Amino acid sequence: MRETGAMTTALPPDLARLDDEVGRLLADSVPAGRLGVAFSGGVDSGLLLALAVRHLGAARVVAVIGVSPSLAADELTAARAVAAAIGAPVVEVATHEGDNPLYRANGPDRCFHCKDELFTRISDEVAGVHGLTAVAYGENADDARRPDRPGSRAATNHAVLRPLADAGLSKTDVRALARALGLPNADKPAAPCLASRIPHFSQVDPEKLRQVESAEREVRALGFPDCRVRHHGEVARIELPEGEIARAMEHDTRIALQQAGIQAGFRFVAVDVAGIQSGAFTLPLVEVTNG
Repeated sequence: MRETGAMTTALPPDLARLDDEVGRLLADSVPAGRLGVAFSGGVDSGLLLALAVRHLGAARVVAVIGVSPSLAADELTAARAVAAAIGAPVVEVATHEGDNPLYRANGPDRCFHCKDELFTRISDEVAGVHGLTAVAYGENADDARRPDRPGSRAATNHAVLRPLADAGLSKTDVRALARALGLPNADKPAAPCLASRIPHFSQVDPEKLRQVESAEREVRALGFPDCRVRHHGEVARIELPEGEIARAMEHDTRIALQQAGIQAGFRFVAVDVAGIQSGAFTLPLVEVTNG
């Protein structure tokens, strides 16, 4: 048994093996000093933070949250709560990826520029002050195999650790281990940054991010916690899990969704019958480029 925050949890053998492997990687990579965990509040970085506290101890771990207009206020609040539940101290660092014209241009490499900014800020503003000897982020083994993850290149450039991927944890493994440890975000839907809702080559700007954040907040309030609002100029395209689309088409709900988009500043509102589509903007461009 090891501690995760105030909890002591015994794991079933299959999950204990993964836990031990991540623990071994952390111990080998951070033999002294403190580890900074790039933390978004999602299940991947949440599990990494919990395992770091579990194996290194809370005194040797710092959760680092990058704060910018691309992070929804609700996500920041939730991330603080998860870190508190795990028992990890939090450092919030302002990131300025929006000042970078290459980020604003919103090519398929946008995530590279965002992660490069975050890891640079951690090195320049956090590492020395908080005694960090290493930084890690929550890439899992499934993400490591995807071609649409340019942020991984930024991690490599900054020598950022990826213990979950190196230990072979899939998305399913991450969820299972997070549930076994009782993490409050174990079943949290994936929540990529707000900029991911803007089609590539359509410029990222604070007003578009505000519109997306506002619309998604209202869609979630209508009982759709797993949602995306894609920004297509005057059109808000709402993506929901396939099993939720029929409910979205009920008269009162449909009118409420329309109002959510209009109040956020869109002229038209559509519900995409294809459901949620992870990587739909980036994958076709990456495949063409690499093909």
